[in-house]
Amino acid sequence: MVTVLTAGHVNWDVTLRVDRFPEPDGEAAIHSQRQSGGGSAANVAAALATLEVEAGLVGSVGDDDNGLLARRELEAAGVDLDGVRIIEGADTAVKYILVDDEGEVAVLGNDGVNEAVRPSDLDPDRVNRADHVHLTSQRPDTAGRLASLASDAGVTVSVDPGRRLAERDYDEALAHADVIFANDREVESMIEETYPTSDFSDRILVVKYGGDGAEVHTPGGSIHHPGFDIEAVDTTGAGDAFAAGFLAMYLETDDVERILEFANACGALAASVEGARCAPTVSAVEAVLDGDHTR
Repeated sequence: MVTVLTAGHVNWDVTLRVDRFPEPDGEAAIHSQRQSGGGSAANVAAALATLEVEAGLVGSVGDDDNGLLARRELEAAGVDLDGVRIIEGADTAVKYILVDDEGEVAVLGNDGVNEAVRPSDLDPDRVNRADHVHLTSQRPDTAGRLASLASDAGVTVSVDPGRRLAERDYDEALAHADVIFANDREVESMIEETYPTSDFSDRILVVKYGGDGAEVHTPGGSIHHPGFDIEAVDTTGAGDAFAAGFLAMYLETDDVERILEFANACGALAASVEGARCAPTVSAVEAVLDGDHTR
């Protein structure tokens, strides 16, 4: 049985570590290059599996080598791929991720076929069998349909629309969300206008501040955690690891402080190593919590 069903992008990442981001007409030195699976939905699913939570995925890849490699990685992690469409003759989305010496990230890429899943392609039974549905950046109509199916089935929903929130209409998905994830910029530009933090009588808003921790607004009040004092090497995928940690604890306890602390530890550990697919284990998270590396 799939406990958490994630839906959204499945990518192949090419990560280039550079000395700095180049200016126009400038040049930067490449320190190293690595390739691995990526995409927020796939990252969260893989992280959940590493955290010993059963996870399934809804998304799409091409029938090319990159799609095959992405699927093999996810299968090895223990993710259920029954909801992943393989599109014949199409290219899997590839993202070129630049990481500078400070651990900051810039992304170049093409969408490929990572949004080939349409509302008509969804299997309601797969949604009904889940305990929770987590929606990341994808077609808004597909996200809305998934959220509606989950809500009708009594399945809780979280939404983390990502960088393209201001460009796309996720109102339907957000309306059904029990938990909304956003960074501080996204809250200021969009979510706070629709769901002010002063009126969260029926949902949770999680605001991520990167290395400065996160804040949770709940019907019972707001809680802030300052994050952990761990040196950032690569922040790619840290937000996805944070979300996975949050959901793993959200399904286990009502203790919001515990949930937030665990999620921040997951994000910090992910940022301390290279690559987007770098989910920490439960034992690694507990070691950080026991060591009290809070800022």
